[in-house]
Amino acid sequence: MTDRAPQQVERRLPTEEARDLMALVRDIVQGEIAPRAAEEEDAGRFPRDTFALLSQSGLLGLPYDSAFGGGDQPYEVYLQVLEELAAGRLTVGLGVSVHSLACHALAGYGTKEQQAEHLPAMLGGGLLGAYCLSEPSSGSDAASLRTKAVRDGDGWVITGTKAWITHGGIADFYTVLARTGAEGAKGITAFLVPGDAPGLTAAAPEKKMGMKGSPTAQVHFDGVRVPDSRRLGEEGQGFSIALSALDSGRLGIAACAIGVAQAALDEAVAYATDRRQFGRPIADFQGLRFMLADMATQIEAGRSLYLAAARLRDAGLAFSREAAMAKLFCTDAAMRVTTDAVQVLGGYGYTADFPAERYLREAKVLQIVEGTNQIQRMVIARHLAGPETTR
Repeated sequence: MTDRAPQQVERRLPTEEARDLMALVRDIVQGEIAPRAAEEEDAGRFPRDTFALLSQSGLLGLPYDSAFGGGDQPYEVYLQVLEELAAGRLTVGLGVSVHSLACHALAGYGTKEQQAEHLPAMLGGGLLGAYCLSEPSSGSDAASLRTKAVRDGDGWVITGTKAWITHGGIADFYTVLARTGAEGAKGITAFLVPGDAPGLTAAAPEKKMGMKGSPTAQVHFDGVRVPDSRRLGEEGQGFSIALSALDSGRLGIAACAIGVAQAALDEAVAYATDRRQFGRPIADFQGLRFMLADMATQIEAGRSLYLAAARLRDAGLAFSREAAMAKLFCTDAAMRVTTDAVQVLGGYGYTADFPAERYLREAKVLQIVEGTNQIQRMVIARHLAGPETTR
């Protein structure tokens, strides 16, 4: 690993409070997150103590209402925090994004009583959340999910299996989408399920090529009982709640992708200015200089794209198309930038002695989660040309 410290990203933050917040985030990243990232990722250790620190620091509920323990921050600020966290360690940045996604249904569609009862602990009480939509047989086609919730007296009994669940097995609460009615999107309802509910178990974590410190597992619901007071929104409203959450979640993934790409660029620049060949730094060679320039340009373009979408969201305007564009562009850019960073480092880039290869492995998953990039292209095309015709 190079010794040269990365340059801080110059950010245009809207308030002094946001600037102080960013300074706090950078201190935590530099002091607590980045120094442990390589070792803990290699060992597959989840940094639960880091998430406890983030909760204590008010960083797990930034885009939510301060009345319930949130930070009252606009998405424009929250996403830049995610970017900084992901640059330090993607397991942390993406974990915060997933936690925020898990809080979305309650914060946006829960009753005032539900919010008062549960949100303070979720946003600032040290709890960690997970989001349960995907299943072994329903990934991109989420409306075909099979997990069922059946009415039983004044509650519900949930049975089924969810797949690819970030924080599966370690989460304190799960936002679960289950079928309560007929087939299709209109028969789905959202529930808030405690992590210690009887009948809720998790399989062994998946063995992944990257993000080894972040557990991803199937979660099984074997007759899990929840009271009707933990139903979020109306019966049959769950799929629209899920789509709303995913629009925001895709912006989180876009910001995380730019964070990983920025970390890879910083490593490539540091190496290229330190490494000497033919009597001068390799950064002097035009071919390599052009690579670095292209990497930086893709990062800036991606950052501008996700921030533009965030500002639409903050203004209460439609942003679904822009969120899909940001997720698509930023994650594809991260894949290109991290690949080029390995190339800049040459043989060293292919070794675990430098973080470039880890960034490359981590970038790949960002093209898949929260809707594959093929799905993002479908979403964008529908906004341009309307829904696909059916025979």
